[in-house]
This record gives sequence, C-alpha cells and structure tokens, in this order.
Amino acid sequence: MSRIEDLNFSKPAEVHSFQGLLFDMDGTIIDSTEAIVKNWHKIGKELGVDPNVILQTSHGRRSIDVLEIYDKSRANMEYVLDMEARIPREYGQHAVEIPGSRAFLDVLEKAGVPWAIVTSGTRPLVTGWLDVMKLAHPKNLVAAEDVPRGKPDPACYQLGQKNLGLAENARTRTLVLEDAPAGVLAGKAAGSPVVALATTHDVVRLRDAGADWIVRDMRSVSLKNWDAETGEAKIEISDALME
Repeated sequence: MSRIEDLNFSKPAEVHSFQGLLFDMDGTIIDSTEAIVKNWHKIGKELGVDPNVILQTSHGRRSIDVLEIYDKSRANMEYVLDMEARIPREYGQHAVEIPGSRAFLDVLEKAGVPWAIVTSGTRPLVTGWLDVMKLAHPKNLVAAEDVPRGKPDPACYQLGQKNLGLAENARTRTLVLEDAPAGVLAGKAAGSPVVALATTHDVVRLRDAGADWIVRDMRSVSLKNWDAETGEAKIEISDALME
C-alpha cells in the first residue's frame, strides 16, 4: 500500500464544467470508519463471525449485501434499516467530517448548484449522520433501499443523475465524488467522470478502478462559478495526484 505522505499531490489546477454533483457519503463527506468498525464488531460477535473478516469487504458496500454472505436471515431491509438507524445515535462521537466537505456543501447549497448524495448506506443512517454532524441535507438522496443492487453496479448513480433532472445525454456532465473502488467503478459505469478521495483506500486501487482524478480530500474541489441560466457549474480540481 502506498503511503499517502509519500505521494505527489501537485497536479496543476483544472477547471471543468458540470451540471450537477453526486457525492458518496462515508469517506467522502464524513469519516465514520471507527463507528462502522464498532458496529460490525458488535454484529460479528452476534453472528459468531470474525468482525475483521467482515470489515475486509464491507466498506463501500450495502450492509444487506454484506449480511447476505454471513447470515441470510438478517439480509433484509427491515433489519438493516433498524441496525443502521442506531449507528449515529450510539457511535456519533466517533465520526469526523472529511476536510473541506462542510465548506464545499455549504457553498453548493447557497449557490443553488444541483447536488445529491448517492450512498450504500440506508436513509436513516445518512440522515442520522447529517443531523448529528449538522451538515447540509441534499434535496436528493439515493440510499441503499432505493436500488436492487449496490455499488459497483451503476444503478445508484444512474438514479442520482435522473433525480437531478439531467437528461441521459448529460451524464458525462455530472461529477461523481467517491472514496471506494466499488464507488469509482459505479460512477464510471454510469458515464460520469470521478474524483476519488484517497481517504480510505490505496491510490493504486482507485486508479485501477478508473478514477479521473485522485485527491487527498475535499479541500481540492471547489466551486469557481455557477451560472443558473445555463445550469453550468465551474468546478476547480487542484492538487490532484500526479500520474
């Protein structure tokens, strides 16, 4: 695994036009890794499964898809909704925001730029974290229960594009922001360019998944201009990983 401090994040700034932005949640807007780890340790003990084995494949995937592997009786949305609703309440103190995410979302919301969250988490989990962290709530949210298959399947990002009111031929004008290889694959399969944040995964895996840019965190992504008449947002991407 490449050490992030040894990597060269100095690519000159680029400005591109987009009509909307789609954000993953965990690892992109917030980092609730410690909370999720504690939750899977609790579930793993209940299942009699080594939680570290579960954690090797759980990040960026829907809980229902993870549970399908270990206990099919719990692999239903009723159980998952209840389980994930408790996480922000029980482990809220263990989450932090990704640097730059709060400021960027506030700027987008104030300007009126179309954006949405597209996540493998459930609606109660996402709204719970947004409430606990006091972060901007999107007008559109695609959660685990909204699609039949999770990432890397592109259905979630395709639905996110549709929810923003963008025509099918505008998919390439929607920017996806992700941290997990499965999410990068989903965004690319949906036809969108992808900024990958090197917050949770090795950059080699993000590059192999097809990320167009790899940055340290959300401080590298900013809004330069929003033209409401044309629906064009000028987004600057700075200090990306050099090839």
